[in-house]
Amino acid sequence: MKYRFYVLAAALLFSTGGAAIKATALSSWQVACLRSLIAALVLLTLLPEARQLRSPRVWLASLAYASTLVLYVLANKLTTAANAIFLQATAPFYLLVIGPLLLKEPNRLRDYVLGAVMAAGMALFFLDPSGASALAPNPALGNLLAAITGFTWALTVTALRSLSKQAGASSLPVVSAGNLVAFAASLPFAIPLGGIGAADAATLLYLGVIQIGLAYFCITQGVKHVPAFEASVLILLEPAMNPVWTYLLHGERPGAFSLAGGIVIMGATVAHTLTAPRAAPPQTRQSPPG
Repeated sequence: MKYRFYVLAAALLFSTGGAAIKATALSSWQVACLRSLIAALVLLTLLPEARQLRSPRVWLASLAYASTLVLYVLANKLTTAANAIFLQATAPFYLLVIGPLLLKEPNRLRDYVLGAVMAAGMALFFLDPSGASALAPNPALGNLLAAITGFTWALTVTALRSLSKQAGASSLPVVSAGNLVAFAASLPFAIPLGGIGAADAATLLYLGVIQIGLAYFCITQGVKHVPAFEASVLILLEPAMNPVWTYLLHGERPGAFSLAGGIVIMGATVAHTLTAPRAAPPQTRQSPPG
């Protein structure tokens, strides 16, 4: 049970990102730059596995992850937090094409059904008539960037899947390298960085140390002892809670069409996860009596 709480804690910490990003008066580039710098330093300090950065494949995979990190912040500053997280959750839609091409993993009929339902849910976000607001000044552009994060996250998952086929490979080096790349890529657009107030500094520290650093520490501790299927269900708490925190802290309400799209995407994901065929657990050999 302790390790399940680790996974749930990671999901809850991840889910606070949207609300925290909207709490800063800094630009999206400044948030993306400094959050990733702090997160990289925390990960490299706390997790020895995160320091295994010599492989070129790690740095190649980090490009997709860094794109996801930066685009997610940009999308959050332009559209609602609900739209940003739910559109990122459409990664399985893109994996229908990426998986067979890059991993040579064939799709099943149930995967195509999931993709079709997700496409319908995605369309609802772009049909939402809700206008701009103080917290979502450009929903159309934000939704587009969020949809692209679904694609970049699909590329990240593909890269991690490829790395996982290597004996002893870990995803943590990709996470730390991705944050370093996100910092470097955002820095030219984030300058000047002076004049950061105490409230913004505290928010950046929270995002880097807690929302990313501590969350990844929890997830790495939990998934060592929680079956992959169960962990994938528990981590769904992140997109479910993300809009809740933003509503509680900022009063942000997603539009009716966007809410419907999020329900469609989450419902399809949960149904696909719960109906996935699972391998039978290995039988334990018992010692002979005496």
